[in-house]
Amino acid sequence: MIEAAKICGEIDQEQIDRMVDILADTRNTGGRIFFLGVGGGAGNCAHAVNDFRKIAGIESYAPTDNVSELTARTNDDGWETVFAAFLRVSKIDKDDTVFVFSVGGGNLEKNISANIVNALQLAKEKCARVIGVVGRDGGYTKKVADACVVIPTMSSDTVTPHTEAFQAVVWHLIVSHPGLKQNEMKWEATK
Repeated sequence: MIEAAKICGEIDQEQIDRMVDILADTRNTGGRIFFLGVGGGAGNCAHAVNDFRKIAGIESYAPTDNVSELTARTNDDGWETVFAAFLRVSKIDKDDTVFVFSVGGGNLEKNISANIVNALQLAKEKCARVIGVVGRDGGYTKKVADACVVIPTMSSDTVTPHTEAFQAVVWHLIVSHPGLKQNEMKWEATK
């Protein structure tokens, strides 16, 4: 609990504000959000798609929600290109935003989350915006992001659980920000 409280105090609020501005612009220009993540990040992506569609009114997708396409592309073309292929078919462009949930942010040299790196390379080539909530040093996501929250490391033993837990905290702060929220949530609307 002490570490969690310390992380809350050290999260970069300016980066969260930049994300809100980018996502508001994404909605205003008719763009979409593509959430990318693997493992626990993929689970967070599925939840975030719901929230950003329902609460913020932004068209959103996570390639990991389409198990048939994901497994077919992995089987036929390889795991490293599944996200880039999804974005290519979706005709990602300058109005869209890629939102990454990853512990390491991707690293081609270490062959970690190469699928995220390849997707971000395509996103930048198409002039889409990139944002992310990542841990450790932020990896490739931090290097190319237009806004990125790096969850502070409290201990090398807790990087993954802290990063994945605070991804949820950060996206809930963003989706309920007055600059993005369009629809009341059930319990907040119930008097």
